[in-house]
Order: sequence, then structure tokens, then C-alpha cells
Amino acid sequence: MRAWFYIISSIMPTQETLYVAAGRVATITLHRPDKLNAWTAVMEQEVRAAMNEAERDENVRVIVLTGAGRGFCAGADMSLLSAVAEKGLDEVRRAQAVQSAGPAGENSRRDFQKKYSYFPALSKPVIAAINGPAVGLGLLIALYCDIRLASGSARFGTAFAQRGLIAEYGMAWMLPRLVGHGNALDLLFTARMIDAPEALRMGLANEVYAAESFAQKVQEYAAHLAFNVSPRSLGVIKRQVYEGMFQTLAEAFETSEQEMLASLRSDDFKEGVAHFVEKRAAAFTGR
Repeated sequence: MRAWFYIISSIMPTQETLYVAAGRVATITLHRPDKLNAWTAVMEQEVRAAMNEAERDENVRVIVLTGAGRGFCAGADMSLLSAVAEKGLDEVRRAQAVQSAGPAGENSRRDFQKKYSYFPALSKPVIAAINGPAVGLGLLIALYCDIRLASGSARFGTAFAQRGLIAEYGMAWMLPRLVGHGNALDLLFTARMIDAPEALRMGLANEVYAAESFAQKVQEYAAHLAFNVSPRSLGVIKRQVYEGMFQTLAEAFETSEQEMLASLRSDDFKEGVAHFVEKRAAAFTGR
């Protein structure tokens, strides 16, 4: 398999994440392994900045979001929840740093410019590499990714009902679209943990890989998207699918006709035909 061996170091002094770009794939790692990567305000800002950088970088075609150590993300840090319970939400919000602007383009829907819901506005595929527990807010983050690849040791749970909370940040909209109405209510009502095979059965996970080969399988999946398919096609298809959630069939049909005409004029279409006819590796440019 081909690979590009360029490395981009951290895009900024980071405290709770790691960012590395290599082989056309940007990997963002939540890095609080001693806390199972529990989510904080600092982590939120750093992930958003890293997503911005990956979106801007023309060498990056795929984004992978994963966790360090044994967990993907164990949810909101309990110290934050404790502070909210003691001081009140408004006071905690004032104490946090101002949220930076998201990477969503001016033409993206407002639905995909909100806190955590901005992943679908990125033009590049975002893969959640779920290496361990993804709970509460951690599960929500995974839901907004385009693809969810799970290790055999991954676990999933909503947790909210057990904390006296509700389905936050649009989870009540997103989760049923992935796993169906009944499964979504079951996971939200019971707050029970499910394993990777059950997540696969529900459609919550796209693939499940053995823990010992998980990192390699994730990189192989990401590399396939980065090298073997048109980045232009990926961006258009991603936009079609997310816009389609709000369209009628007739509107989606008309959009596809317009996009097909545009694709037939693209360099990537010419290359898609040429590499197939010439029986060689693709050299897509994204144009």
C-alpha cells in the first residue's frame, strides 16, 4: 500500500489532544488516558481547532478521531458536572473560555454549525476510531462522525438518565437515524452499556475489529478513502447525504442531477475513467 510520509506536528500548544497528519490522514487523539479521555472545555476547543486545521490542509483527505489508552471518551468530566450542580450552569459557562468559530462553511446548514454538530459540515470524512468506552458525551461525539469503527473492546452507553439528565446536544435527533426509534429509546431510557457486537447489530458501529489489529484496520480503512477514491466525490456525497436528511425525494433527486452534471466536467471524473481503463492506481486531485 502506498503512503505519504509527511508529518505535521501539533498545530498549537495542546494540553489534552494530539494532532498528527501523515499519509493524507489527520489523526486527532483525545489525550487524557488516566481519565478515559473524559471531555473538558479545553478538549472541546482543541478538537475544534484540530478539525479546522485538517479541513484547511490540502494534503489531508480523511480525519480520524480516537482516544489514547483504554478509552475513546468516558463522557463529560465529572468535575464539570459537579461544578454545574454546585454553582449553576450560567456561572460555569461564564468561567469557560469563549468558544471559537467552527469549521462549517458559510453555505452549510445552521443545524451543522452548532456545538458538536459541526462535523457533518466538514468536507472531509470523519472516522470515529472507538478503541474503548464511548459514553454520554463521548457517544454523542462518535454519532456526529461519518463512520464509526469499533474495537472489540469498545463499549457504548448514553448515561444521561442515570445522571438526571436528558438526550443532549441533538442526540435525540441523531441516534434514531442510526439505530432506529426503538433501539434509540432503549439506549436512552435504560442508560445500559452495550458491547461492540451489539453496536454493530444495531448499526451504531460500521465495523468491529479485534483489539490487537484495531489500529492497523482503522489506518487501512482511512488509507483506502485517502488514496483510492475521489476527494471531490467524497465531499459532494457527504453533503448530499446530510442535506438529504432535510429534503424530499424530489429535492434530493434534483440535487443529484445537478451534481452529476458538475462531476462529469471534473478532472476527477476523467481520472476515474483513465485509471480504470489503464489499470493503474488512481491519482485523484480533488478538482
